[in-house]
Amino acid sequence: TECISGCVCPEGLFDDGRGGCVEQKDCPCVHNNEWYSSGEKIKVDCNTCTCQKGVWKCTDNVCYGTCMIYGSGHYNTFDGKFYDFDGSCEYVATQDFCGDKNSSGSFSIITENVPCGTTGVTCSKAIKMFLGKTELKLENKEYKEIQRDVGDDVRYWNRTVGLYLVIEASNGVMLIWDKKTTVFIKLSPDYKGKVCGLCGNFDDKANNDFTTRSGLLESNALNFGNSWKQSPMCPDVTQEIKPCDLKPHRKSWAEKECSIIQSEVFKICHSKVNPLPFYEACVHDACSCDSGGDCECFCSAVAAYAQECIKAEACVFWRTPDICPIFCDYYN
Repeated sequence: TECISGCVCPEGLFDDGRGGCVEQKDCPCVHNNEWYSSGEKIKVDCNTCTCQKGVWKCTDNVCYGTCMIYGSGHYNTFDGKFYDFDGSCEYVATQDFCGDKNSSGSFSIITENVPCGTTGVTCSKAIKMFLGKTELKLENKEYKEIQRDVGDDVRYWNRTVGLYLVIEASNGVMLIWDKKTTVFIKLSPDYKGKVCGLCGNFDDKANNDFTTRSGLLESNALNFGNSWKQSPMCPDVTQEIKPCDLKPHRKSWAEKECSIIQSEVFKICHSKVNPLPFYEACVHDACSCDSGGDCECFCSAVAAYAQECIKAEACVFWRTPDICPIFCDYYN
């Protein structure tokens, strides 16, 4: 449309987007606004992608799904939908008892939420994991096993890995708990589209994750969350709590502390995992934890982002003696 002074590539060569001319076989690829040369590999979830002639060629392994519940009511579903839900009750995080007449289901994971702080937001206090006839209750940094009379025998193993307690079951369910308010639930690909609860349905589509207990598709996170409560006696959540509006004097402190997520420290991760929802969740938590444990809420929120960065192969060393230190000798 207009005449621009500059260079064009000789015939047979292509502009590589970086000011050079290359043969077609050497064309680079783009992923999350970063350029990769031909032959370079990246990992996306559990698959490896190789840049070939400007196009990504990926392996097609079926990956485990991960749902994350952390801090004061933040959920990231198996299909990657982010939402907040602050209810004080027991809720179904995920289960495979989903109304299909043919399957009886083999597991369910319940999260018990209690108020943390004075603004009314809630944190996960205890997790119940039902595996066949075994019930595991994770609370107060430890877990108890209760044997029930009904159900199949599902074997499971537990081990401690660093800060986390990991429970792995023979039916392809894994639970990772930081012994505070963060829970990761991993499911094998066999469960795709066969689970329900606050973690969504694991069918690779985020837009239908808000399916209620009765099978209706909701647009509102509160109606969706309320449908998964275990006891009809619990009150419904009617409004979203904004703790920073209720405690404005904490807001600037929260924003200052949480800015680490958007800072240079995490720069390597920004193009791989969007920091914004994690930053907003961090500010929300730092405002709300006003009855002790301020730092714990802040650290859990930053750790949740760091964890997603590691999954995307961006390793960030963000803990320092001043920011959320961990006594490694103790955990080793």
